[in-house]
Amino acid sequence: MEEQIQQFLEYITTEKGYSANTLAAYRNDLSQFLAFVRPRVSSWEEVTRETIMDYISVMKEEREYASSTVARKVAAIKSFFHYLVDKGVLQDDPTATLDSPKVRKRLPKAISQEDLERLLSEPARDRSPKALRDRALLEMLYATGLRVTEVVTLNVDDVNLASASLRVVRPKDGKERIVPIRERAIEPLRDYLERGRTALLSRRNPDEPALFLNHRGKRLTRQGLWLIVKHYVREVGIHEEVTPHTLRHTFAASLLDTKADLEYVQEILGHASISTTQIYTQIERKE
Repeated sequence: MEEQIQQFLEYITTEKGYSANTLAAYRNDLSQFLAFVRPRVSSWEEVTRETIMDYISVMKEEREYASSTVARKVAAIKSFFHYLVDKGVLQDDPTATLDSPKVRKRLPKAISQEDLERLLSEPARDRSPKALRDRALLEMLYATGLRVTEVVTLNVDDVNLASASLRVVRPKDGKERIVPIRERAIEPLRDYLERGRTALLSRRNPDEPALFLNHRGKRLTRQGLWLIVKHYVREVGIHEEVTPHTLRHTFAASLLDTKADLEYVQEILGHASISTTQIYTQIERKE
């Protein structure tokens, strides 16, 4: 798959006359895309429109790229697949019906406190292992402001209930940070660890290190987490779009409402740039 990327880069250099800076940008964008799809496919023929949409979602929701950056990376991917079709490497172009992302400054949205409490309390209506997991999961999403990928990559050993903190390793670059857990999430998390997780743990794999498990006793996936959130949003009758990232936005807004220092919020959220954190000072709040 790397060979096709290299051939494309040579093509845009020799045939299209693209500049060195443009070439470097294409190489970086396509290398990142390849790193994303490699665990999922073995050839470019297996990449679907849904694969690319999933990548766009990761860039927007987890990596928090600016809309202009996402648009540029999608343009590079579309150019690459157009090239593969033109050269006869592929018969179908998975980007053919893919719209280019709009470049706009979109403020993050937080949900109202009333809707938040309804959402977080819904799993407590049941005491099944899955419900215990879901309560701990939703509470922790709001109580820590973690990204989806950060949550699903947590291991049991990363949790320190005594100090009410988590050791978070950012998958993107391996950078670690310690994130405090708000008090409201401690009891649901302890309840899950003592009762829910032990019931979900598979006898075939009793040494699974993941904190949050699916019904097969394996690590909960990003998609699985999204489906859990969507399920409870639907159950409590919230009609506006609420994603795991909405809870991150709401967490950030609540910190700033308590006059938390901006640099502190940046550290907790794991933002590389303070400018990303500053956006939350203009956050849209639903009353």
